[in-house]
Amino acid sequence: MSAGDSQPVDSSAPPQRQQQVSAKPSEPSPLKQTPPPSSSTSAAAGRRSGSLSSSGSGPASLPTRDRDAGHHADNVGVQPSTGIQVVQPSTFLGSYVRPRAIVTEGPMTPATATQTTPPRPLSLVDREQIEGLRAIRAFLKVRTSYDVLPLSFRLIVFDTALLVKKSLNILIQNGIVSAPLWDSRTSTFAGLLTTSDYLNVIQYYWQNPDELKRIDQFRLDSLREIEKAIGAPQIETVSIHPEKPLYEAMRKMLTSRARRIPLIDFDDETKRATVVSVVTQYRILKFVAVNVKETQMLKKPLKELRMGSYTDLQTANMDTPVMDVIHMLVKKNISSVPILDKDGTVINVFESVDVIALIKGGIYEDLDLTVGEALLKRSDDFAGIYTCSIWDRLDTIFDTLRKSRVHRLVVLDENGRLKGILSLSDILEYILLEGESEGG
Repeated sequence: MSAGDSQPVDSSAPPQRQQQVSAKPSEPSPLKQTPPPSSSTSAAAGRRSGSLSSSGSGPASLPTRDRDAGHHADNVGVQPSTGIQVVQPSTFLGSYVRPRAIVTEGPMTPATATQTTPPRPLSLVDREQIEGLRAIRAFLKVRTSYDVLPLSFRLIVFDTALLVKKSLNILIQNGIVSAPLWDSRTSTFAGLLTTSDYLNVIQYYWQNPDELKRIDQFRLDSLREIEKAIGAPQIETVSIHPEKPLYEAMRKMLTSRARRIPLIDFDDETKRATVVSVVTQYRILKFVAVNVKETQMLKKPLKELRMGSYTDLQTANMDTPVMDVIHMLVKKNISSVPILDKDGTVINVFESVDVIALIKGGIYEDLDLTVGEALLKRSDDFAGIYTCSIWDRLDTIFDTLRKSRVHRLVVLDENGRLKGILSLSDILEYILLEGESEGG
């Protein structure tokens, strides 16, 4: 258990709808979702195999397209080779040069050994960035994990004696992707069931095909043994009291690499634990975006902040077998894999939650499908793909988090090709740790 939501497909089908935050110097404008195609046939294809759209402002010499009302219509353009709407990134901010040690030739004296270039004075943007981060951290230290919960919510808790097959069906029926586990024999919290656990079961079946006949008999309390059998990393299950500060909950999530954390209370009379709810990275960051106006002070671009992953990226195409993608997800402990066309343009993203639809009812034969075929089984309520460029700013990303259900942003270059991935963990780590050693 880990701790951290068909017919063949035509490869020429329109790509999955995609969102991009814009980076406009004066008025950051969040994204709006691309409306589905008008015809029922193209709508189904677009929903599952995707269409890219993006927004932003950029150099006048490059063709751009913007669909946000706050931008100028004369920046609109279409990439000729792909038909994908593209907007060039803005270069309104220069790179902040950090102090570097002076390299001298010849023998080094005590004076030259400690000599450094004088630090560059902080600009207005630098000072606002620091002030914004301090305001966010101050907010997180006075608000509790309980404050993040909605006024009304439903909590589903699984007993560890439940069959894995039945737990899967319950998740699908209720539209959730994780649930706390409870050991009724000891009346104790037993961890968190997530999509990673189902990926481990699939890996076990793939490594031990003769055991498929027993897969329906797997119970939730056997998941730990499955992890050991396939050599999967055993991630620590963490929890926190609902009245502890949000700041503490986020630090625990960072330390354990968890994407969600259960809230566990204790009954004063029985001295037993009670599962209150589960808080996710997305819910915390959205809570910040809604309640902390100082997020609008975070105006440095991603390139300058050096946020996100840009090397050793895992990718696939529409013809890649689903099992190959599952291996990537498990081996790299990631939650998604970008799908590229033959030109390297991002056309979709295969997520770990997409696997749930393939093994619905405990049927594992659909794992032989290609990625393109598997995406045809994707739920109709799929939120879409959100993108950005290295020139987009954190204030506009928070604005998008406030208005849309975002779990990651795919970082694209000006031609729609993959450049990196910005995860919610990257954002969480930045707002907690950036400059902390210097009193930030």
